[in-house]
Amino acid sequence: MRHFSFSGFIPVLLAMLLVGGSADISAFAQNRAEADTASVQPADSLDTLFAELKRERDERQAKRISERIWAEWRDSGSATANLLMQWADKAVTDKKNSLALDLLDQVVVLMPDYAEGWNRRATLNYAMGNHDKSMADISRVLALEPRHFGAISGMAAIMAAAGNDELEFKAWEQMLEIYPANRQAQERLGELADKLSGSRI
Repeated sequence: MRHFSFSGFIPVLLAMLLVGGSADISAFAQNRAEADTASVQPADSLDTLFAELKRERDERQAKRISERIWAEWRDSGSATANLLMQWADKAVTDKKNSLALDLLDQVVVLMPDYAEGWNRRATLNYAMGNHDKSMADISRVLALEPRHFGAISGMAAIMAAAGNDELEFKAWEQMLEIYPANRQAQERLGELADKLSGSRI
């Protein structure tokens, strides 16, 4: 983080999941690995978009900028990883979470510096109720891309589920440093500020 480091309050993280994808998926990834030499994220473009996002105060305009950032994040620069991500999305839609997890395991092994692969797996782990594993993946996302407001909101959701108001507050506070016009963060931060001030009286 530029202004706040989550390393001070991330709980002890579980070890990363071992790769367990099917033989077919593994073979596919291996056969295509040599084609995956493209840069993962175009830093100049993202830096410009984040600067715009930080300046923008109109909610709708900020959302448009955030969607452009998401588009940058989604493109891994690898045809293989992009295809595996598409398959994982389809598996989630079809409620085949175990298959989706196998596919995302392959993505993070194939491209360990691709932040969105880790973020997608964090989201799936959260949806499956595996909050410790989700937090481990979020930690990896933020190590690669400290401005990943999607991962920060995921962290806030985990802190909320754990009933840790102070750490949830810090997460939303960091979200607003990056994305000041985010309505969800604004509203939740206000609610938590009231709750925390009341608890200290």
